Amino acid sequence: MTIVGFIIGLVLLVAGAEALVRGAGKLALRFGVAPLVVGLTVVSFGTSAPELAVSVQSAAQGKTDIAVGNVVGSNIFNVLLILGACAVVAPLVIHRQVIRKEVPIMIGASILLLVFGADGQIKRWEGMVLFALVVVYTLVLIRQSRREGKSGEADLEAEGLDLSSTWDQGLPVQLGLIVVGVAALVFGSNLLVDAAIEFAESLGVSELIIGLTIVAAGTSMPELATSIMATIRGERDIAVGNVIGSNIFNILSVVGLSGTVASSPLLVAESVRNFDFWVMLAVAVACLPIFMVGERLSRWNGVVFLLYFAAYTVYLILDSQDHDALGTYENVMLLFVVPITVLTMVVVGVREWRSLRDKKAASVSP
Repeated sequence: MTIVGFIIGLVLLVAGAEALVRGAGKLALRFGVAPLVVGLTVVSFGTSAPELAVSVQSAAQGKTDIAVGNVVGSNIFNVLLILGACAVVAPLVIHRQVIRKEVPIMIGASILLLVFGADGQIKRWEGMVLFALVVVYTLVLIRQSRREGKSGEADLEAEGLDLSSTWDQGLPVQLGLIVVGVAALVFGSNLLVDAAIEFAESLGVSELIIGLTIVAAGTSMPELATSIMATIRGERDIAVGNVIGSNIFNILSVVGLSGTVASSPLLVAESVRNFDFWVMLAVAVACLPIFMVGERLSRWNGVVFLLYFAAYTVYLILDSQDHDALGTYENVMLLFVVPITVLTMVVVGVREWRSLRDKKAASVSP
């Protein structure tokens, strides 16, 4: 029954997010909101809605390990597995705005979360600060889109929102989709959190590990589906923007709202402060130089991302079991795998940068 409850909860989360995005997206367009604004806000919020529902529900129940672990695990999952898988399908185009604005904001949000959680807890005022920042971020996006007058219909279509559909044009249908979506998210998050707790108890592992792995992967299904579909449809810049935008929303909105509504401060486990926070930050920082080289994420980069996600998952499993091989595994990763990867990526990056420079020089010369 625990497995059945988990599956039903996951299905409700994905379906609820889809209904919420469709209803809110069409409603926003009805009232004249620019498609780009809907794409940057409704889509990013919609794909982060499962994380929000699960983390807020967990915080309300006092299960703060799941609330924090879900966000940290989801952000790592989003970059390493989702972008990695998408890049393997097809090299991803990186929009300059993502490189110049969204990635630095993601890095800044990760650093802020690390600083707030350094004392082992996210206090209510810290949660309120994070949530206030997501409001400011959204308002800036709206103002920017109005100033630039861009169209973001592709963002909505990549999410699966068929702008030509007629069955969801009516106001009652759109409001109904929003209500059903929110209800499915709330009910699904209840089932998922309860099932995750039972999983942790039956497997003898901490709720934190469950939050970092199973729950994080489950709540990231909308991001995975959206990004893979965008890549297949050729909207490869949307795949990247969706992941980066969702990571920003996860930290600012999910942790912010969870910390605000929780009856007590969100506790941050020592293992998260000493390891998982730093992995999340390293993954965010790594995006900047990788994206800047040629403004693309190559298949080779995607393979590296996937391998590192596998290595991170193996570490969590060994750590949860306090396995004898954990020390050896850590030494091999830190002393050999990480340095070799960094050196290889630097060499490849320099080569690609020189190649691009030579191409530009050749195109300019008569």
